[in-house]
Amino acid sequence: MSPSKLDIAKHKGEVLDLIMAWKRQEVPKQMEEVPLAQVKAFAHLAPEPLDFAGALTARPGASLIAEVKRASPSKGLIAHDWDPELIAETYARNGAAAISCLTDARFFQGKLAYLTAIKERLREIKQPLPVLRKDFIYHEYQVYEARMAGADALLLIVAVLSDRELRELYQLTTDLGMQALVEVHDEAELERALAIDAHIIGVNNRDLRTFQVDLENTARLRALIPAGKVVVGESGIRTPDDVRRMAEMGCDAILVGETFCKLPQQERAARVRSFVKAGRR
Repeated sequence: MSPSKLDIAKHKGEVLDLIMAWKRQEVPKQMEEVPLAQVKAFAHLAPEPLDFAGALTARPGASLIAEVKRASPSKGLIAHDWDPELIAETYARNGAAAISCLTDARFFQGKLAYLTAIKERLREIKQPLPVLRKDFIYHEYQVYEARMAGADALLLIVAVLSDRELRELYQLTTDLGMQALVEVHDEAELERALAIDAHIIGVNNRDLRTFQVDLENTARLRALIPAGKVVVGESGIRTPDDVRRMAEMGCDAILVGETFCKLPQQERAARVRSFVKAGRR
């Protein structure tokens, strides 16, 4: 994609539409190369998923989901010091409760293979944290792909799914033993997430149509989420003070990627530790 086309989309608030238009072309092509039946067969051979929600709520306060993220449509290349396995290992060794891995190639320079490699590295260092597949999932093929790759959880973005798609994908995710982080941005999307009885609800402070960030979005929606849900604050969390704000709002976890990935490796561990400490209550 040319930068000018992406810039126009950002200006018009159409980035999410642009991403989903590409995804709806990409997945059918992938299915031609590796049929759904084959992906299903491999998915059933994957190790049993770890408990994502349990990892996020094991300690009081806001636990850290640390994200392995190379680039984004809004910021371009983020991680110049790019070694996804080493980044994930740094997260695990410095207190993260779970790992998120961007797997979209076109807009975020991710790969599903990164997730599999991260799972293997975590096993090698005996830090078996749950790993979330973060992508723009709209088709059952992507859910089976996630399980095949070793994902313990995956992201479902309410804004890009119909009610039927959301319900069916959530059920399939559960049937395969994984958990879904169901992401919302406003009150209407939250109602839809609650209608399927989503257990883990992510509140995105970034409007995925305009890419504008407002941390108060979490405070506004957190007050509407009933007790018993696991609540994750997402996007725009850049400092330990931001982490403390999320914890005070009642978030069980925060998801942070860009803040860590843009740092040189020698600075990353200390920043992760500072966020973990700030989230503790």
